[in-house]
Amino acid sequence: MWLLAALARLQPAAESQADDVLCLQRIASGDQAAAARLYDRHARPLYSLILRIVGNEPESEDVLQDVFAQAFRQASRYDVSRGAVAAWLLTIARSRAIDRLRARRTRVEAHAGDVKTLDEVPAVQTDAASAMIDEERLRLVREALGGLPFLQRMAIELAYFEGLSHAEIAVRLEQPLGTVKTRIRLGLLKLRDVLTEGRA
Repeated sequence: MWLLAALARLQPAAESQADDVLCLQRIASGDQAAAARLYDRHARPLYSLILRIVGNEPESEDVLQDVFAQAFRQASRYDVSRGAVAAWLLTIARSRAIDRLRARRTRVEAHAGDVKTLDEVPAVQTDAASAMIDEERLRLVREALGGLPFLQRMAIELAYFEGLSHAEIAVRLEQPLGTVKTRIRLGLLKLRDVLTEGRA
């Protein structure tokens, strides 16, 4: 029901649609004023939809920014025959909001798994030597990550630090799923090689 209500609020008059299309054309050419105009017209109803899905104001604000960032990047690819600009923005907003929910659920499940695993591990006394070894490993991991090509590093960070699936990463980076999988695999192989050399 809320989706229909959001669609109803977003259905533009013919002149609004024409202005939206013009804004997207200008945004594709780098016009910041057109970007602000499009944002001002659609931010409120999109935020309402995102908040309904995400249920958290700060996260909803982040998602809204992601929506417009994606829309501005893809402005030149908007196809009038596929529907109104408002409906296009709504589709992006819904996808990004669902991505946020999935990422949140993945993080919660990962933390729950960590807690269970930690409960099963016997307490270990840490000594100065162990602490130094851990710090050195952390330094090596940071250096190894920093040495990866940007897109490989980004894909690995989204997968292992933000808990996104390969499909979610493909959507976020606007890359084919196979490309994302290859980047992650190659990046992990490079990390393994660097870290293996560091231990040798």
